[in-house]
Amino acid sequence: MIEEVLSRANMLTALARVEANKGSHGVDGMSVKTLREHIVQNWPTIRESIRNGTYEPSPVRRVEIPKPNGGTRSLGIPTVTDRLIQQAITQVLTPVFDPAYSEHSYGFRPQRRGHDAVRKAKGYMQEGYRIVVEIDLEKFFDRVHHDRLMARLAERVPDKRVLKLIRSYLQAGVMENGLIRGTAEGAPQGGPLSPLLSNIVLDELDKELEKRNLRLVSYADDCNIYVKTWKAGQRVMDSVSSFIERKLKIEGQPNEKQERKFLGFTFGREKENPRIRIFFATSKGKD
Repeated sequence: MIEEVLSRANMLTALARVEANKGSHGVDGMSVKTLREHIVQNWPTIRESIRNGTYEPSPVRRVEIPKPNGGTRSLGIPTVTDRLIQQAITQVLTPVFDPAYSEHSYGFRPQRRGHDAVRKAKGYMQEGYRIVVEIDLEKFFDRVHHDRLMARLAERVPDKRVLKLIRSYLQAGVMENGLIRGTAEGAPQGGPLSPLLSNIVLDELDKELEKRNLRLVSYADDCNIYVKTWKAGQRVMDSVSSFIERKLKIEGQPNEKQERKFLGFTFGREKENPRIRIFFATSKGKD
């Protein structure tokens, strides 16, 4: 599998994707514009170090970006070289993992978009499931349990060199204010590999909710469960909280609400055909 990651065709596709996405520099200051030249000059050495397991990713550069509803979200920006390698890994592993994901999962998946998730949510409301239990996975990406994640990866990835490379990215560390700190847990957002890894972890939650015959829509770390009554919502909140903390080892707190908002859209209170409106957040978090 490592040879598939390092194949010329896969790497050229990854290079084109990273160049198209552009983005900011990592801790080494190298820009996307100079990536191709850097790879031409250094790829044989980089490739060999990946093959023999000695490649060491650089720490990610920590930045804070504003959230639509106020506050900030932390991003970990890898170097452009590491973005290239992560993209190459993602291209090989996505077809391996994606077919097994829950049908209720829509985030960062081929041929699926946020609009599909919104339509699914609207359908549940038309069926009478109008009480929403919102699962807020607080700081989810900072709480990913490395050993649990690697165990899930090993179920479908037989090549230990690929697994070692992914673990090296999880443990590469973070540079913030000029200081580097280690990462014993978490998968920083900002790199091409993060969405794949988060979906692998969250699929366990999706499958658990499916087993309970719950109506859910999941998009990355945003997950809504739709029920008919407040009593049912409270029961779901209690049981899901226990599963998240006990099994996934993630900080998370379900929240029961009547305001129906999902992925930047709000839903009207019409019973037959609830209208969908775009939610524009202001500095106060209001429409």
